[in-house]
Amino acid sequence: MSAAPAHLVHGMGMALAAPIWPAITASEAEKILAHFPAAGTPVAVQWHSPRPFSAAALVQTERGAFLLKRHHRTVRTPDGLGDEHRLIAHLRTAGVSVPEIVTTHDGASAFVEGAWTYELQRKAPGLDLYRDRPSWTPFLSHDHAHAAGMALARLHLAARGFDAPAREPQPLVASFTILPASDPLAAAGNYVAARPALAAFLAGRPWRQELARLFAAHGQGLAERLSGSPSLWTHNDWHPSNLLWTQDGAVQTVFDFGLATRTCALHDLATAIERTAVDWLRLGEHGDRMSADPEAALALLRGYHAILPLNAGEVETIARLLPLVHVEFALSEIDYFHGIVGDAGDAALAWDGYLVGHAEWFRSRSGRAFLDRLAHAELA
Repeated sequence: MSAAPAHLVHGMGMALAAPIWPAITASEAEKILAHFPAAGTPVAVQWHSPRPFSAAALVQTERGAFLLKRHHRTVRTPDGLGDEHRLIAHLRTAGVSVPEIVTTHDGASAFVEGAWTYELQRKAPGLDLYRDRPSWTPFLSHDHAHAAGMALARLHLAARGFDAPAREPQPLVASFTILPASDPLAAAGNYVAARPALAAFLAGRPWRQELARLFAAHGQGLAERLSGSPSLWTHNDWHPSNLLWTQDGAVQTVFDFGLATRTCALHDLATAIERTAVDWLRLGEHGDRMSADPEAALALLRGYHAILPLNAGEVETIARLLPLVHVEFALSEIDYFHGIVGDAGDAALAWDGYLVGHAEWFRSRSGRAFLDRLAHAELA
């Protein structure tokens, strides 16, 4: 009998990579699901997720299919998961189709075993059309982008009543403290100082000068533009592989709220465009000729606009945000790679490629054309 193929996960580029976190085994799933009475007895582990920052598996039980997700406790504690679980519960009550969080015998939404924190979700309805595609890859069609824009607007409407404060600093969570600040460089200094591993990585780099250059090129007037955008809990990782779809191409379910926290709607829209309309995973291959699709971005915005109208100033602010919208999450990735998994190469890629490189691309001819197309678009 041939050996089962090795479990691989998405890397920081297009190639698959060996996982940092080992795959969930059948015996492990059986042991952990015993603490979740609604799950029943496991029958088989059907699939392992290729997402790289945690381990997840689809487990078939006598009572249906469940997604079991395992985080290292340095990445997520039960309290850290509790923030996103409360958001999910709020959205579910407000009519958004999101996964059902399964609780333990004592009513907790997470379970700790040794070095690991586990969460369990009932398999949500919808077609997982993008399951095997890396996260930062485009929509299959502009119709999908339009449908995703409509779904994001509905999520923002539902989130308006969720009044929790922003999440505490932790790895791999979006945040919104630098770009809205009147002095973004000082705010970046505070962000770095609060994360010793990030500070250690940047200690040998002229990072203040590099950020100052990017802020001077792209950040002028941005804080003033953002000051009028109401604070809101947002998804912050809106791309097609975090959505489940209907047969006719509508969004049926939204999942993976691991980056969710309080930002604003325009920041979430800019993040959604940044994740889906530029082929960042091939940045080193094509440079200025890299594939970018402003029409996909506009389809997403038009879908959003059909539910929550955007005025011309808001659209221009989204375009102004795009070159810098990834800054804080890139810093969070560096904190994770350098401080938790000890991967100097990926930490450097997060800084040089994903923070500096993304912003620099928007200064290229293709990047400027992309921004100009968005900033002056008619959505109606």
